[in-house]
Amino acid sequence: MAGKVTFLGSNSSFSPDGKTQGFKSASADTSRFVSLSKPQHELDGSAQAQISRCFNKLRSLSPSDSASLKTELNLLFDELISENYSSSNHDNIPPEVVCEILVQASRLVPLSQEHLIIKLCQMIHQLLNQLQIIVDEHTLDVLVSYCSRALRTCSSWTHSEVLLALSSLVYGNGSKCQRYLPDLLGPSGVLVKYGDPKQPDIELRRSAVHCIANLCLSVPSQPYLEEPYKSVCYGILLRTLQSTKPPDVDDIVFCTLLQSALKGMQYFLNGGKWKAVPNQDLGALLAVLKRFMFYGLPGISVEMPQVLYPAPLPQYETIPAVKPEPAQDTPAQKKTAASQQKKRKSRGKGKKGAGEGKQDGEADDVSAAGGGDQSGWSHGSQSSMLTSPSVATPQLYPSWKKCSSDSEFSDPEGGMQSKLRLYQARVRQSSLQCFLAVVKCVEKRILYGYWSSFVPDAPGIGGPPPLTLLTIALKDPLPKVRAGSLQVLSALLEGSRQFLSTAEDTGAPRQAFTPFSATLAASIRELHRGLLLALIAESSCQTLTQVLKCLAHLVSNVPYNRLRPGLLSPLWKQIRPYVRHRDVNVRVSSLTLFGALVSTQAPLPEVQLLLQQPGSASSLGSGISTPQESPLSWRQPARRDEEASSPAAAEGPEGPCWLLQLCVSLVTQPREEPYSDSDAGGSNGAPLEPSPVRLEALQVLAHLVKGYFSLAQASLLELGQLSARCLTEQDPSVQLHGAKLLEELGTGIIQQYRADANTPQSAKRVPVNQVVQFWSEVLGGPLISALQNEHHPTLQTSACDTLSSILPQAFSQLPDKTQVLCITILLGLTYSENSLVKAAAVRALGVYILFPCLREDVMFVADTANAILTALDDRSPNVRAKAAWSLGNLTDTLIVNMQSVGLEFQEDFSDMLLLNMLRSATKASADKDRVKSNAVRALGNLLHFLQPGHLGKPVFEQPLLEAMRALIDTVRGDATMKVRWNACYALGNAFRNQHLPLGSAVWSTEAFSALSCVVTSCKNFKVRIKSAAALSVPATRECYGDSQQFSEVWRSLAQALEHSEETEDFLEYRYCASLRSQLCRALLHLLSLCQPDDLPALGSSVSGQSRPALQALLISHLRDEGLVPSAGADGEEALDHSTPEDGWTLLTDTLTRLKGLLGEPVMDSNEDLESVLSFLQDVVRNFEEMKEAESKESSLVLGKS
Repeated sequence: MAGKVTFLGSNSSFSPDGKTQGFKSASADTSRFVSLSKPQHELDGSAQAQISRCFNKLRSLSPSDSASLKTELNLLFDELISENYSSSNHDNIPPEVVCEILVQASRLVPLSQEHLIIKLCQMIHQLLNQLQIIVDEHTLDVLVSYCSRALRTCSSWTHSEVLLALSSLVYGNGSKCQRYLPDLLGPSGVLVKYGDPKQPDIELRRSAVHCIANLCLSVPSQPYLEEPYKSVCYGILLRTLQSTKPPDVDDIVFCTLLQSALKGMQYFLNGGKWKAVPNQDLGALLAVLKRFMFYGLPGISVEMPQVLYPAPLPQYETIPAVKPEPAQDTPAQKKTAASQQKKRKSRGKGKKGAGEGKQDGEADDVSAAGGGDQSGWSHGSQSSMLTSPSVATPQLYPSWKKCSSDSEFSDPEGGMQSKLRLYQARVRQSSLQCFLAVVKCVEKRILYGYWSSFVPDAPGIGGPPPLTLLTIALKDPLPKVRAGSLQVLSALLEGSRQFLSTAEDTGAPRQAFTPFSATLAASIRELHRGLLLALIAESSCQTLTQVLKCLAHLVSNVPYNRLRPGLLSPLWKQIRPYVRHRDVNVRVSSLTLFGALVSTQAPLPEVQLLLQQPGSASSLGSGISTPQESPLSWRQPARRDEEASSPAAAEGPEGPCWLLQLCVSLVTQPREEPYSDSDAGGSNGAPLEPSPVRLEALQVLAHLVKGYFSLAQASLLELGQLSARCLTEQDPSVQLHGAKLLEELGTGIIQQYRADANTPQSAKRVPVNQVVQFWSEVLGGPLISALQNEHHPTLQTSACDTLSSILPQAFSQLPDKTQVLCITILLGLTYSENSLVKAAAVRALGVYILFPCLREDVMFVADTANAILTALDDRSPNVRAKAAWSLGNLTDTLIVNMQSVGLEFQEDFSDMLLLNMLRSATKASADKDRVKSNAVRALGNLLHFLQPGHLGKPVFEQPLLEAMRALIDTVRGDATMKVRWNACYALGNAFRNQHLPLGSAVWSTEAFSALSCVVTSCKNFKVRIKSAAALSVPATRECYGDSQQFSEVWRSLAQALEHSEETEDFLEYRYCASLRSQLCRALLHLLSLCQPDDLPALGSSVSGQSRPALQALLISHLRDEGLVPSAGADGEEALDHSTPEDGWTLLTDTLTRLKGLLGEPVMDSNEDLESVLSFLQDVVRNFEEMKEAESKESSLVLGKS
């Protein structure tokens, strides 16, 4: 089936002698096949009539050697070639018709008629390119076979056109040409022969490279080129790029060759992930790409190395000696020199003209390449010179900046120079597109080794500027090339947080050497400086958008807390005017950058100060000013951001945040000044900001509230009204962002109340009565309608998340009917058909179950439990994960109620519901890890909650055994460490239930054995800590079983303590102190419970080789007890342990009790008892001596002072 394809920039032209003047291959990023609008042969309209007549005429002809046939074919081919197929009149020509025309024409032209073959090939290239057609398989087989035979039998002067036709045929069909690849890309293949850099005929070479490029194009639904042909194509393309221009080749022709090779390399890279193979050296490819990134760039003349190597510092780039040419000025040069002083314009006027006239079109490319300065930035240096293959000019000032008048290049004398500049710029643009493909297909960890070759670490003052991506962004005269370099830089910066996290320059600089962290920090500072210069200088809206996007990627990944402050202030001041830019894309990008600034590592002190600054009128007039601004600027008529956050309105630092007021005005206020044609009106024709601007402003508000809530809380009610307004609009995206803003507001309030009472944050809490007012207005508005909007499930999901962010203290003060309404809606949404809505509703119930005003309500707890149990059986893993989390919270509530309410709540709670919860949690513990981690937590709570009345019922016997087995299997299993940590915690939680038959049950031995194994062998120290804590939970000796079980637990803990510093993972060392402290507490607990039957095992343990180590660790624990942080340093739950006095008291009480056993008849032998006593006495004595020595030392210090 033939199809249509969009060929971007296909600008082939033919001279009267039939030779191609230049071509540009089709883009790989365009849509390929389009459904046919008309059946085959049904052509209508006057434009298609000619095609129909030619086709019917061709069908009527039959192959012969008559002269009349040759004449007829000549006329038909000329007519078809001369037709302008790019006009809209030919949009409905079916591809099948074109394919039949070409197949029939190939049957009529014998291989002996070389002139007709030339015209046939031109017709193939013309029709397929201008009609944007990918041929079907039958046509492909017929015509590729025809071209292959023509290449073997016809004269070499025809081969260039045959290869050009072949390149159009194989475009998008590379995977279907497998049978022809040996003839094309084999050892003696025609493309290998003609594509070799040693090929003297540049037209043949160019056509062959173009054909290879189209063979490399991959179509998503089809396989890619196979080896060895893939490597052959790569080798030819790379050698073409590495070759030098032959002296007799025209510059423009060589540029088209480079374009084809770069496009082919881009297609090759888009075919899949980069794989390191012997014949594909990434360093060599990056070297040629860097070379052509600066190809023909005015003011740059540097010899690049052949290969780039991964290195922390850039490779040396040499500046070649310039050979002065005879001073023979062309008429154009004389004219330029004569009129230079008259036509040179100031940079400000040039910018204004560029801004008011055409911006980003193709015509702008020609004028910019021809010499118009549109970058707005000059890097004049001693070494700057114009470099092109045929022209050299004096140094000091690039000649492309001297010629600022576009009219100079309308003359015939300057036309070729302008055209050459344009083709050179296309080479630079193609190189950057190829580099972007490299960034996408090569792993970032490999690519960051070449960071220094493309990103500067110093401004290069006093010498030639470093040749990096920033050099292009600042110096290239073409806006599209500048935008291309910024796209590559953005792709490099995206996801670079881990790489950039090593940067640091907060300390004093080192003189002896410069560490890599300092080098990387210098590179980050230079990126800020260079991109800020690009922002100031840029006049093209398209490129300005890329500058802002690149800055947003940079800000999102830089570790500002490890760098000296001051990087963000100049940037902050400079981007503020762009929020009112006339182009909608610039406005959106500037807001995106603001969002990155207020979300990165929030709260940053520097950003906090910037947000507290008064209105923008004063700050815009200070610091770095934007060149585009002028007294008559379009930014001046209406500055709502200045009015909203002027010094009069912002009463000092405590006044409203200016960025908040700006974003609110962008969302709610109508436009007051005209913008560009790309703007779209607001909803229902209202003159509001375009939807992308409003959505981005809402996102900035959400980031601002999340990171700097203390600055936003003064406008809490105003933001609530803004969110309510957004929820009433028709645009679903605006509704969604409004709900998200509400959620962030609620979360910010909760975070304030979670802070410690003694912190400064708690002193500035939003009063509860104001929070109640806020939620009363919100819940009385359109949020309830959003919760019930079944046509917009994403909005329902976000609204559920908003309900879950209500402050518990405020929820209890809401009217009863409002509370009931919230609960009823959430319970109903747990039965939604949409999994996202169901998951969000179940999670919200899991939050509500922890509210003090709801957790003692048995009916609410029961209704919530039933909804959660239903969700645990859902098909969606996400729903089951949220349900397991909520079940864990619900069981936490059961434990809290057991301790606070007592038997009243336990008696009212249904036994059957409790049994169902136990069974569901046991079943969920065999689910995926994200479900299992909370299921085992719930199991521990449920086993803790069981009372004698439950345990005495036979119906609970089997579920209890299965629950214990599930916990034991999870502790021993290979689940994630978080799951095993929770399982150990759950076993310890179950051990707290004194009604469980812990010492006598069949599962008791397995539980102690599993914990003992984990405490000695698990690689994760946090799991070891929690297992040791679980082993120290049982309060009586009977809970540990017989003496054999007790001795096993003791030996495991002693062995774990002795080897507590042995680990394979260096990151685990931060938990060593916590692990030793918990193990010592567990050992002291066991000593306090030991009985005479346990002393043989204890005596052998403390009298062997491990005695000195155990003594030293116990003494260290007694000394440091209470000073060691728990294992919850990263946010996990803190351990249960005794107070510092309890450890010493426990030891002395144990020693006294064991001394009382001496001489009692119950002891058969005192040897084991004496060993244990000797061990404990040594610990006590050494600890007391150490304390006494420390006391004397402190007394001496005080006496001297």
